[in-house]
Amino acid sequence: MNAAKTPTPDTDTAIPTKDTATAAPLLDIQNLSVTFRAGKSGEVKAVKDISFTLTKGETLAIVGESGSGKSVTALSILQLLPYGAASHSAESKIIYQTRNLVGLSEKEMRSVRGNAISMIFQEPMTSLNPLHTIEKQIAEVLTIHKGMTGTQAKTRVLELLDLVGLERLKTRLGAYPHELSGGQRQRVMIAMALANEPDILIADEPTTALDVTVQVQILNLLKKLQQKLGMSIILITHDLTIVRKMANRVCVMKDGAIVEQGTTDAVFHHAKHPYTQALIGAQPSGSAPQIAEGAPVVMQADNVKVSFPIRKGLFGKPKEFVHAVRDISLSIRRGETLGVVGESGSGKSTLGLALLRLVGADGVMMLDGRDLKSLDKQALRAAREDMQIVFQDPYGSLSPRLSIGQIIGEGLKIHRKSLSAAEREALVIQALEDVNLSAEMRHRYPHEFSGGQRQRIAIARAIVLHPKFLILDEPTSALDMSVQAEIVDLLRNLQQKHQMGYLFISHDLRVVKALSHKVIVMKNGEVVESGTAQQIFDAPQQHYTKALIAAAFAIEEAT
Repeated sequence: MNAAKTPTPDTDTAIPTKDTATAAPLLDIQNLSVTFRAGKSGEVKAVKDISFTLTKGETLAIVGESGSGKSVTALSILQLLPYGAASHSAESKIIYQTRNLVGLSEKEMRSVRGNAISMIFQEPMTSLNPLHTIEKQIAEVLTIHKGMTGTQAKTRVLELLDLVGLERLKTRLGAYPHELSGGQRQRVMIAMALANEPDILIADEPTTALDVTVQVQILNLLKKLQQKLGMSIILITHDLTIVRKMANRVCVMKDGAIVEQGTTDAVFHHAKHPYTQALIGAQPSGSAPQIAEGAPVVMQADNVKVSFPIRKGLFGKPKEFVHAVRDISLSIRRGETLGVVGESGSGKSTLGLALLRLVGADGVMMLDGRDLKSLDKQALRAAREDMQIVFQDPYGSLSPRLSIGQIIGEGLKIHRKSLSAAEREALVIQALEDVNLSAEMRHRYPHEFSGGQRQRIAIARAIVLHPKFLILDEPTSALDMSVQAEIVDLLRNLQQKHQMGYLFISHDLRVVKALSHKVIVMKNGEVVESGTAQQIFDAPQQHYTKALIAAAFAIEEAT
């Protein structure tokens, strides 16, 4: 993204609405309970007797950690729960205007979904059909509910693209989802949701997967569209900084129940329930631990370059390249964290993979004084004992077929072949205890754990060999805010204990600030600014860095 065009973050508070105590509710949820069948005889009560209302033009936030019942509540409103696997209690009512949506036939619900009540989802790449063009997907909503076809539908599609700020896509109606950026895909989802000007928009974690600058753009867009169309919004999120900016009222959910609800001001400044108080206080905080005097350099890189061929000539020789990493140099000492920030596509992850020699790269990469490029295959494999990586998605990076003990112990089998089974198991147990998990968990499998627990397991797998250098590639972006804070504290403690050097890759500048000693800012494969964490966050020099920091911190500063 061109930094010069990055919008200044809107610091207005939530859109004011009329007094919700006197306004007639547009949506009235009464005693909603949802039960899922688990196996042949078991049942799980995902939502437990909750009630709330939504008035016209209002934004209501439903907040809580993963598994609290937020998304199940949203899906219940549109009756999108899996048929036959979920059921409502007899007392459950979802009254839209004067009509109870519980128990309506599928045909009756089709007239509501996408017409009166629409929904946008967390990950647009999985929500959009990869086989259909953008024009076809937006027009489909118009055809189903309005009967529009041909020129009439195309005209409305162009109007919607204008409405959500995608003027450039008006000449690319034949584009497919994979050809768009994350922010563009989310705007297409919003265009689809608003095609029929619904009364209610349900936004389920609409910005979690986006860069901070794009996140601000999407939130500002939703506010402007709400003002223009007069619609109500139900915002599902675990990020309380977004709630402060967007919402008039808040419902806090835990274990399927609403434990507290009220105006945004009342909940944030006078929270009564301990769980609400814990959520509000769960922000990554603190600073990087002090580096030992005279700590040796564990990773030294000079003039690292990574290029990928994008077009080949007649005989297969590459003719055009995309330069993912351009002439980057860095140095990391034992016990030191270098934060790498930038938007998607800036080259952050490619730089990390290059340092581990997992992608081809030019330049010098020295691990604890050893030139990694000079090592043959066998020597490089041995060197991997001293350099490890933790990925963004722990569920995708942990084998579902292996137990936790097998996953953590796999590296020991490769690099510590002389260990007996008992010695290996002792080290696995120690690694689990280092990440604050119990030894008994080694007998279980990844699907039995929460996202935060799986990330702790991924960290245990990386540290069991006591590496000198650890790359952390977006390790907290998919986690709840409270779990993020726990993982940041854990990483600090492990760094002090084992004196590892960290390369911490993230677009979440709040987490980077809490963990890093030094920071480099990347854009289009280049470092546009570097310095100590204090220099970067307190006195940024480049416009691009200032835009990133403004986008990351303006939402919480709005209050």
